[in-house]
Amino acid sequence: MSTTAALTVYGMSTSGNCHKVRLLLEHLGTRYQWKEVDSADGQTRTPAFLTLNPNGKVPVVQRDDGRVLTESNAILCWLADGTPYLPVDGWQRAQALSWMFFEQYSHEPYIAVARFISGWTPADSPRRADLPRLRERGHDALAVMERHLAGNRWFTGSDYGVADIALFAYTAVAEDGGIALGAYPAILHWLQDVSKQPGFAAMPAPDAGVRARIAASH
Repeated sequence: MSTTAALTVYGMSTSGNCHKVRLLLEHLGTRYQWKEVDSADGQTRTPAFLTLNPNGKVPVVQRDDGRVLTESNAILCWLADGTPYLPVDGWQRAQALSWMFFEQYSHEPYIAVARFISGWTPADSPRRADLPRLRERGHDALAVMERHLAGNRWFTGSDYGVADIALFAYTAVAEDGGIALGAYPAILHWLQDVSKQPGFAAMPAPDAGVRARIAASH
């Protein structure tokens, strides 16, 4: 990335919350510098990082004037403001936001967490006892999405945008957490449609150790 980028993004490439930000930046063609931060290795808990985000989480976006923005969906809305990726109409914008809140409260806590436990915790971790419940709740969230997509192409409104980006990131890798997508044809079609958008970037694959733990957990 250009070292003269107007934005610096601190993120973990294999995190869906971070990939949301990268995906929108690539769609927009915005110049940015990516600084890799391995939150699974404790790099978000260092004093230097905590000065950026006292909450100790990625992603973080820093402007060239030093101002900082955290929380992935807030970053998406800021980046998309004034672009086709965020509806202008107040009602349509609220509908998009409702799906982004759904993503953070009814989707990410189950689908993303099941993926993290499957790939980033040891085989004897007591957290693995939570996987059946997380997978069940993940399927509940996918069923809600499937019903919406049965009559709608996108989640942001009539066009692709921020809500689709927010939901895409972890849905695309749900099977890493043992949440199969085969029963959701509308979701599978939507995932393909997202991947065809200009500037699309796929999430990088995790390292071999993570992939091996994912395979063993299914």
